[in-house]
Amino acid sequence: MWLSPEEVLVANALWVTERANPFFLLQRRRGHGKGGGLTGLLVGTLDVVLDSSARVAPYRILHQTQDSQIYWAVACGSSRKEITKHWEWLETNLLQTLSIFENEEDITTFVKGKIHGIIAEENKNLQPQGDEDPGKFKEAELKMRKQFGMPEVEKLVNYYSCSYWKGRVPRQGWLYLTVNHLCFYSFLLGKEVTLVVQWVDVTELEKNATLLFPECIKVNTRDKELYFSMFLNINETFKLMEQLANIAMRQLLDNEGFLEDKSLPKPVRPLKNISALKRDLDARAKNECYRATFRLPKDERLDGHTDCTLWTPFNKMHIPGQMFISNNYICFASKEEEACYLIIPLREVTVVEKADSSSVLPSPLSISTKSKMTFLFANLKDRDFLVQRISDFLQKTSAKKPRAGSREKAGVTDPTPGEESSDLLASPSSTLSSQLTSFLEEAPTASHGLLKLFQKNSSTEFLGPKGAKEKMKEESWNIHFFEYGRGMCMYRTAKTRELVLKGIPESLRGELWLLFSGAWNEMVTHPGYYAELVEKSMGKQSLAAEEIERDLHRSMPEHPAFQNAMGIAALRRVLTAYAFRNPTIGYCQAMNIVTSVLLLYGNEEEAFWLLVALCERMLPDYYNTRVVGALVDQGIFEELTREFLPQLSEKMQDLGVISTISLSWFLTLFLSVMPFESAVVIVDCFFYEGIKLILQVSLAILDANMEQLLNCSDEGEAMTVLGRYLDNVVNKQSVSPPIPHLHALLTSGDEPPPEIDIFELLKTSYEKYSSLRGDDIEQMRFKQRLKVIQSLEDTAKRSVVRAISSDIGFSMEELEELYMVFKAKYLMSCYWGNNRMAAIRRDQSLPYLEQYRIDGNQFRELFVGLTPWACGSHTPVLAGRMFRLLDENKDSLINFKEFVTGMSGMYHGDLTEKLKVLYKLHLPPALSTEEAESALEAAHYFPEDLSAEEAASPEEKEGSGSGDFKDKRGNVEYCHI
Repeated sequence: MWLSPEEVLVANALWVTERANPFFLLQRRRGHGKGGGLTGLLVGTLDVVLDSSARVAPYRILHQTQDSQIYWAVACGSSRKEITKHWEWLETNLLQTLSIFENEEDITTFVKGKIHGIIAEENKNLQPQGDEDPGKFKEAELKMRKQFGMPEVEKLVNYYSCSYWKGRVPRQGWLYLTVNHLCFYSFLLGKEVTLVVQWVDVTELEKNATLLFPECIKVNTRDKELYFSMFLNINETFKLMEQLANIAMRQLLDNEGFLEDKSLPKPVRPLKNISALKRDLDARAKNECYRATFRLPKDERLDGHTDCTLWTPFNKMHIPGQMFISNNYICFASKEEEACYLIIPLREVTVVEKADSSSVLPSPLSISTKSKMTFLFANLKDRDFLVQRISDFLQKTSAKKPRAGSREKAGVTDPTPGEESSDLLASPSSTLSSQLTSFLEEAPTASHGLLKLFQKNSSTEFLGPKGAKEKMKEESWNIHFFEYGRGMCMYRTAKTRELVLKGIPESLRGELWLLFSGAWNEMVTHPGYYAELVEKSMGKQSLAAEEIERDLHRSMPEHPAFQNAMGIAALRRVLTAYAFRNPTIGYCQAMNIVTSVLLLYGNEEEAFWLLVALCERMLPDYYNTRVVGALVDQGIFEELTREFLPQLSEKMQDLGVISTISLSWFLTLFLSVMPFESAVVIVDCFFYEGIKLILQVSLAILDANMEQLLNCSDEGEAMTVLGRYLDNVVNKQSVSPPIPHLHALLTSGDEPPPEIDIFELLKTSYEKYSSLRGDDIEQMRFKQRLKVIQSLEDTAKRSVVRAISSDIGFSMEELEELYMVFKAKYLMSCYWGNNRMAAIRRDQSLPYLEQYRIDGNQFRELFVGLTPWACGSHTPVLAGRMFRLLDENKDSLINFKEFVTGMSGMYHGDLTEKLKVLYKLHLPPALSTEEAESALEAAHYFPEDLSAEEAASPEEKEGSGSGDFKDKRGNVEYCHI
């Protein structure tokens, strides 16, 4: 290819000149081609270590002039044919023109200009729109494709110089990280190392340091361990490897393959040696962190962030931190953890103005909201640009302003405490009620939760000391709202967490759950969405609807709100609407228990959006068919138990208790194992803290029961110990009447167990396990996700093999190997084929045997590589016929059982069975439409030439055992066995 002219000082070092004329030299790399000897080994090693382009392009053309000692590289080639083509073009088009010039500088200037022109023309015609990858990176991608035989659709993300440890010997080379593969190449004094690992095969990925290996990255697959070290930036490399492995796991989990973000803004100036894909992945990582930190909707995209200070009126200080700007929000996070968090939706912003700078307050920016709050930021770099970006986003926001949500409490939009809205707006559920075939004329949860409808004597005046305590909590929160603001724009500080830990008053619970979870943002920006879902989903038959109907009356049956048609109808609508919104999850047991509690404190629409926040953001992958998210966090819980409670960890493993308890604790947020009035306090803290709180409390429970658990002899005894403990976790401050707990049977015994105050349990969990951090938990989640998903894939493989092993001639080991080959071929279609179509082919609701299916082209490739009948020019025809024969349901796809059935016939059938199969390949449905028509025409054309044997029926021929297929002249046509 043509190169932008680069200066070469020493033309003959490591190169051999093969052709020359007065203006150009054609050279070959020493050691390339014939022989090479020791020189070739040394040069090859040098090229790999230094990442020389000569490894991929061993030919080049240099421009020279007679009196100059400087040479210019103008072209390179991977083959003699390619470089010869460029050489001939130069001789034909430039030599005569160059001979006219008298000045050598003019000759060089002309050549450089001409080459630049050729490159520009080629780029205009050939380079795809939006291709931002720098030249050096494209060169590396070319090397990767040539070295590992990758097609053009396999994109390189980044590459790094490192050492691969083969035994105790490090092999210096280059690590290439593509979207779907990890590749490594090294060439050292004649010894070549080539590695290719699919990300979907990675079972463990960790960064560690040992005596044998310095700081290194360990990559485990099912059959090997790989160690890489000596990185210039090991943290960056490891982070990228984690991202790519995560994408692969997501593909195995729910078919979400990697799709490049085409809307990513282009960089202002080209970034050296950074690909567009690397920028894309970096942006994704930042977006995910941003959304998780501030509990924002899944489609929110971070535009940028900058250092600044925020004036906090509650303590009269300028707090240093970072401002984050996205398309719908301005957020702030203090550098000191928990000092202050702030979320300002742009839909609430009324004024953005630049205040006058001073030595005390440089570059200040004031932002005012509809709730009459003003936020003062300062020390902003490039304030004018920042204001322009905010203005641009505000214009877009004003163009799509939503109408008000279902419950516009004064407290949610106005920070002034004590005011109550006189006219509560109706929920979409209330406007929908007339359209539903419901038992009631009005929806029961139009403006508040079910708890207010079914709780008698709810006034705090009649509840004595408990009522007074509840009143004090309400007053504390009102003071907090006055000082820190109320609603989405509230300053969130350590003081906010203290109040949450002391318990949220029941009158504020629904409102604060919506705010802390981020569900409020999604609800107010999607007005009418829930009502539409209810209208579309009600009355439709589906597996999810049947499961929901079966579980409705098992959802908190002890609570009066769900002992009648009102609560049941509301629960049915919320669960059915969510199953319709997210068919990937549909409905999972435990969702009914959690949703019923959400309905107690919010109306239907609010409960729906809280459920969305839980399932899709706060507890990812918890409620799918394989409860992957819960299994991942169970693995984290086991890891934390080993770290914090090493004495108990081994005992719990022996008893097998952790896997049993953690699923019920995590999936229902303790609601199914603890008295309701106590468990709801844990839900309060969960919406503020996330999964960290559930893990802390779980560790505290094990710690409190350590002595008894160490003395347990079996799983049942351990479960009884924990059950008795949880049944006696009480909330003495609850103003709700006690609700009978279904697990109370476990507490039977001669000596009543002591009561445990829920607030003391929470306090203990923070005192002992407050060192847990959200970032660490996310890191552990990645590690456990690899293990869990690969374990599930292994389970699926074993299930498939067991299901078909009795009918097939292959051994279990052979079937497992064939399954892996078959699955890899399917996944390859996701990588390099039509990703969307491949995803459609995999329906995870089907049995494992039916999930992976391949088409005719994929089968042909496997047929050529695996079957004993693949030879000669007939192979494609034979493969096509075999595929049509195996495709029993005629959907142009075959599953693994159909595939191995065909393979078994070719490998393990006796001669008669093989001949029968071969005979069937000459009859419909194995014949294509064109082949069948051609055979029919031939039969009509030569009817008198058919002998009695040839005229026999297919059944008679099968019974005869004849295996030769003859044409009308009696010659054997073909028979490959």
